[in-house]
Parts: sequence; structure tokens; C-alpha cells
Amino acid sequence: MNLIFLGAPGAGKGTQAETVQAKLNIPAISTGNILREAVKDGTDAGKTAEGFMKSGGLVPDEVVINILKDRIAKDDCKAGFILDGFPRTVAQADALTAFGVKIDKVINIDVADNAIAARMGGRRVCNKCGASYHTEYKPSKVDGKCDGCGGDTVIRDDDKPETVLERLKTYHEKTAPLIGYYESKGILATVKGQSEIKETTALVFSALGI
Repeated sequence: MNLIFLGAPGAGKGTQAETVQAKLNIPAISTGNILREAVKDGTDAGKTAEGFMKSGGLVPDEVVINILKDRIAKDDCKAGFILDGFPRTVAQADALTAFGVKIDKVINIDVADNAIAARMGGRRVCNKCGASYHTEYKPSKVDGKCDGCGGDTVIRDDDKPETVLERLKTYHEKTAPLIGYYESKGILATVKGQSEIKETTALVFSALGI
């Protein structure tokens, strides 16, 4: 299955993507990670992206999708993949389709804004591999250290309280329209985010039929 996870910042997309990744043995791919990987590998698209990243500009959709196509062409994606954090707009979704990337199912994790604001203060991300943790819901075994690679777990700038409301506003304006977009294609399943991660996981697995 080729999957997309939608949801507001802090809704639990990354955590659920990792759970499905382990269940189905397919890679969970985040936009940030594939950009860094492409730059590190020195691909043509990676070199183009690096120029924008160094100048502080946004990497154009076409460049991101070219990098994404290179990533999903790798052997580990033959049985499927999960996209976490892309597309973020209807225009990106249209571009994804135009580039021939087929999506089988879109999982929308629905969590109220006030619950998200409360959650995000505890979010931590590995500064090396990008793995997601939470001080309450998904703590690392050693405080401040990633279980996988041993990197430091940190609070991202965009998870700080002063930026959360602005991120939610942007999500509702730019990304939420994707819910209707994929619903009209008959491939959307909305899951109500629960207070317990395992309860949300059960609903996600049910929606995927796994």
C-alpha cells in the first residue's frame, strides 16, 4: 500500500506512520528527511534543493517531488510507502498525481486544536535521524537521547508554544482542504485521535484493514 498521513501539526502523524511502518515493513518517508538524504547523496535534485536550503528559500514543489520520485523508486518501497508531511497543499497533491505517484489510502488523524496545543509542548525530535518522541506519551528510554541512533532529542522551534497557534492557522488554511480533495477520490479515512496512542493505532489499523 502507498499511504499518506494527514493531520494538523501534533496530531500524531509521525508516530502512527512509524507504527504502520513496523507493521507492514514499508518505509515512512518525511519531506525533511528525503531532502537531507538527497543532499547527502549528491543527486542532481539534491544539489538543486541544497541551493534553496542554503539561501533560506523554500524548495519548489517540482524539486521536492522529483526527490520523492527518486526515493520511492528504491527497492525498499516496492511493497509500498508512507508519506508523512507531504503533500501540504492541493497544488502539491495535483503535482504528485501529475508525476504518476499513485496513492492507495489517505489516513486523516483528527484532533481538536486545544488538544494539539497541549500535546505539542511535550514533543521531542531526534536531531540526527528525525525520530519522534513525547515526554508523556512516547518517552525515549534515556531522557534526551534517541533510542535508535543515540542523537539528542530536542524541541523544534515550530513546536514552541508561541508558534503553535500560527502553525494551526496555516494548517487550516493550506492543508485541511486536502481532506475534501482525497475524500472526493474515495481514498480518505478519518480517524479520531485518542488520548492513548495505542487506541489511535487500533483505529488506524482498522481503517487500513491490517
